[in-house]
Amino acid sequence: MKYTYEELAKMIDHSLLHPTMTDRELEDGCRLAAKYAVASVCLKPYAVRRAAGLLRGTGVIVGCVIGFPHGNSTTEVKRYETEVACRDGATEIDMVINLGKALSGDWDYVERDIRAVCDAAHGHGAKVKVIFENDYLTQGGAGLTGDDFKRRLCQICERAGADWVKTSTGYGFVKQPDGSYSYKGATEHDLALMRASCSPKVQVKAAGGVRDLDGLIRVRDLGGSRCGATATAAMLDEYRRREAAEKAGQAVKTDCA
Repeated sequence: MKYTYEELAKMIDHSLLHPTMTDRELEDGCRLAAKYAVASVCLKPYAVRRAAGLLRGTGVIVGCVIGFPHGNSTTEVKRYETEVACRDGATEIDMVINLGKALSGDWDYVERDIRAVCDAAHGHGAKVKVIFENDYLTQGGAGLTGDDFKRRLCQICERAGADWVKTSTGYGFVKQPDGSYSYKGATEHDLALMRASCSPKVQVKAAGGVRDLDGLIRVRDLGGSRCGATATAAMLDEYRRREAAEKAGQAVKTDCA
């Protein structure tokens, strides 16, 4: 296999963010994350304390979304939400930028918003992932093309102290010409662009649309260090199947030799 099990499992932030998630589903999701030894669970704020208790001693950390999913909370609310999440046991924070302010070109506001969350999180020893929601940014804004807009956001995030830049929430549904809503989430183009637009000290996280092992491997190939996923079990079970088949093939070759 190209990468070890641990290398790929420790890329996964197991996503427990569905609006209808029940307490039972939260508990089952945490147990699954521990079973597969992923990097973290990514949760809504109210669930952090319970998850931290369930995952204590497992090596799986707790992440919490802030201003999720549309980034519209005031900066002070995002800062306070971060403080509470960290006190409850979160050691990673996934915040959503204020998209309207970014598209308006109010870059100072956007940077202050990100910096406030980074300062609050870092004060508790937590790290921050900043979510762009790229599906909303394909046409660009504030006089910039879509790609230049994303590059500008990467630069702002790095100045503000972000530890990761992140493609999407997984809930950035865009209205289509037929009236339906859909999203792409993480694309190879955006992952490569974001990796090239930050220094090595800022990592890149994919979210939305990565649903199988090959997709996870491609994220790593493109320089992503984390990937939000709900298909965690399917991805890692497939890894074990391929690993077993590879070992069996090697054994046959050895016997034949």
